[in-house]
Amino acid sequence: MIDSTAVRAGDRLQESIHPPLSEWEVVQEAHRCLYCYDAPCTKACPTRIDVPSFIQKITTGNFIGSAKVILEANPVGASCARVCPTEELCEGACVLSEERAPIRIGDLQRYVTDWIREQGVDLFTSGMPTGKRVAVIGAGPAGLSAARELALFGHEVAVYEAKSRAGGLNTYGIVPFRLPAEVALWEVEQVKRLGVVIRTGVRVGEDFPVEKIVNEYDAVVLAFGMGGVPLLGIPGEESDGVWDALEFIERVKDGRLPEVGKRVAVIGAGNTAVDAATCALRIGAASVTMYYRRTEREMTAYPSEYDFAKSEGVEFRWLCAPVRILADGRRVRGVEFVRMRLDAADDSGRPRPVPIPGSEFTVEADAVIRAIGQSRRTELVDRLGLTHDDGVIRVNEQMRTSHPKIFAAGDCVFQKGRGEAMVVEAAEQGKRAAAAVHNLLAGGSERSGGEQDG
Repeated sequence: MIDSTAVRAGDRLQESIHPPLSEWEVVQEAHRCLYCYDAPCTKACPTRIDVPSFIQKITTGNFIGSAKVILEANPVGASCARVCPTEELCEGACVLSEERAPIRIGDLQRYVTDWIREQGVDLFTSGMPTGKRVAVIGAGPAGLSAARELALFGHEVAVYEAKSRAGGLNTYGIVPFRLPAEVALWEVEQVKRLGVVIRTGVRVGEDFPVEKIVNEYDAVVLAFGMGGVPLLGIPGEESDGVWDALEFIERVKDGRLPEVGKRVAVIGAGNTAVDAATCALRIGAASVTMYYRRTEREMTAYPSEYDFAKSEGVEFRWLCAPVRILADGRRVRGVEFVRMRLDAADDSGRPRPVPIPGSEFTVEADAVIRAIGQSRRTELVDRLGLTHDDGVIRVNEQMRTSHPKIFAAGDCVFQKGRGEAMVVEAAEQGKRAAAAVHNLLAGGSERSGGEQDG
């Protein structure tokens, strides 16, 4: 017997938040572009996609040329067309946004990359072999970007990935109605078609010795991202029904839908928290509420993500921090919170939340999802002897670490207050790391990352 609830949940999970445009709509939208000589949209893109060029090619029906412009600049441009905060980047910089609607750059990029994916056209070929070998640890956006660029330079590249599939958060950690797994996996295939070997299910340091990688390859790029969501550090969080947001989304994307019951509490207010909250609604929760210890002003989710969550029916409660998870036996039944007030700024530059004595209150919940950031993977960094700041690998402008032949990119080098942890930024860092590796292998010299910042 078919479970109709599961069928409805599956339908909603695949119901994209990006309704596709017709070819006619795409061409009409492309004709609105002014092809600005200084292209503020291109300057606003971390990977510097030549936006006027790819749009102009759409107007002549040259979708292959358009896709090549996009993907030359951004190896994960199909994913970024769906997950980039375009209103803050390219579209936010569009000169038309001041008087009327900006060009729908994200929609145009999405159409073109979908078209090339459906056509099965190979846009790139690997470079002439250099005889040099490079290892990339991590097959997320930064790792794939680095691997693609290195292959175009002609280097032999092997990527080591702990998960069973490549793609990183694009494959596992972004909800399907925002980014289908098949889009991320197509980008993986484009890298593999250049001769890059991707070895999945391999944990460097456990299944493959760290020393062997450093000794056997001419250079190494670290792009292993961050770890899981840290514990809340409160009683009761070992109860059944308490989820790590990333694990929750991964299960949903794999089709292993978690049991969430009717009422879900999400702790946190970042983009991953929004993904988990909207996901919980789409798999059957009757109500989902996000609780955050600061206010709406300090939340880290993009404005577009916040608006989307509200449109889906997610509710928000500000200045609340969990102090205890309540359970019947092993199963979650509620959360006790304390109200907060904001004090002087903390190390992050945001007001520090302080508990208000005697303000505790309890809410009923059948599931709790913690989405309070991600932990750092320090074991491998320490084994390599790299300079780091609480797990954040220190690199110079060329993405080079304190080790002369090791470079790093993506979330493993991301530090709050220094840029944004975006897929497009990870892709750009992967490109920069690859260019620096190529320079090193071609005989160039660089200052190591351990020499910066004193």
